[in-house]
Amino acid sequence: MSYQLRPALRRIATLKQLLRLSLISLAFSLPAQASDQVLMDTVQQFLYQETQALGQEVMIDISPPSPHLPACVAPEPFFPNARQSLLGRVSVGVRCGEASRQVRYMQAQIDIIGNYVVAGQDIDRGTLITREMLSQREGNLGDLTAQAITQQDDIIGMVAQRNIRGGNTFQAHDLKAPQVVKRGQRVTVIAQGTGFRVSREGEALADGAQGERIRVRFDTRELVTARVVGQGTLVIDF
Repeated sequence: MSYQLRPALRRIATLKQLLRLSLISLAFSLPAQASDQVLMDTVQQFLYQETQALGQEVMIDISPPSPHLPACVAPEPFFPNARQSLLGRVSVGVRCGEASRQVRYMQAQIDIIGNYVVAGQDIDRGTLITREMLSQREGNLGDLTAQAITQQDDIIGMVAQRNIRGGNTFQAHDLKAPQVVKRGQRVTVIAQGTGFRVSREGEALADGAQGERIRVRFDTRELVTARVVGQGTLVIDF
């Protein structure tokens, strides 16, 4: 073999070795990539099932898992916080492996196209809101604030706490329940429990909205705290 051929043969041998190492690396990476795809598909399906009833169109974008983590076998997604919003940026927990002993967390962006309620006209502070004052719009619910109220059943019958411009969404702090009991009003207090129900008349010592607890004074000067359940009616539960 001539001296001139040796460098070329060395380069060929080096290229063959690099190719061999690349093929080995690819072979090892394929199962991990397949496992990651199964993980992402499982989380995607979980989120779709949880959100499909929220609007006409659901868009879910899941951040891929870290390449430094081991494969997730038999993934079982769950929400770390059962009360978290299903709009915008959400966190999803995933149990992995035998007996679900491993837990990892993934991030996803959820956008939902659906209908939401806006004020159909200017509404003055102190106004009792009726169905005729509302209008529907369609858009990305994820663009609304966390305090936005989107369902009309949660708005009708409430009282505006500030002036609301036509076209604006309703925020939780914009509304309050109407007062159904007035201070000084004669009211009926019902004491009830298992096997008994007794009612007495008294005087409300404060205004009260549905569900609120206020103090009532009986003619005997006795004071109690009761829950407002309707016009002029309160309940004490035992």
